[in-house]
Amino acid sequence: MAAAATAQTTWTIDKPHSTIGFSVSHMVVSETTGNFKDFDGKVVSPAADFNGADVEFTAKVASINTENANRDGHLKSDDFFSAEKYPDIAFKGKLVKEGGKYQLKGQFTMKGVTKDVAFDVTYGGTVDTGRGVKAGFKLLGKINRQDFGVKWANKLQDGSAVVGDEVEVTCKIELNKQA
Repeated sequence: MAAAATAQTTWTIDKPHSTIGFSVSHMVVSETTGNFKDFDGKVVSPAADFNGADVEFTAKVASINTENANRDGHLKSDDFFSAEKYPDIAFKGKLVKEGGKYQLKGQFTMKGVTKDVAFDVTYGGTVDTGRGVKAGFKLLGKINRQDFGVKWANKLQDGSAVVGDEVEVTCKIELNKQA
């Protein structure tokens, strides 16, 4: 007797209802925020609660937006992301539910460097809109930009960093269930 196949559900990012954001300390006393305007991703889930779901994601570095064209240009340069040489930031991993809490664990690639990461995830649930099923998630985590070769490190007169090493990642994702 053959074992029943596990049903897999594929979900895609609803881009107009999702944001891929970050913040980093600036001159020690404040934070600069930004986001990526061009991104894509897919989630393939074996379970209704998304436990064990495979997650793939890419963001186009050239789409970085901090609401300041000069700063965006500097971030795309070799001082930071080297957008021409490394056009994508990518993630591939699994959404794991442990003790009622979710984490996204996998490999994060930025500027040609791949490292294992884990981000905390809040699952907002699913809803049938009458025109399709949607799911919502909020992801929070931190990475150290130096670990990924983003090494620009100017200092203030007192020796403090102009731009902090720790980058807070905040993603608000709405998914569309595929037929």
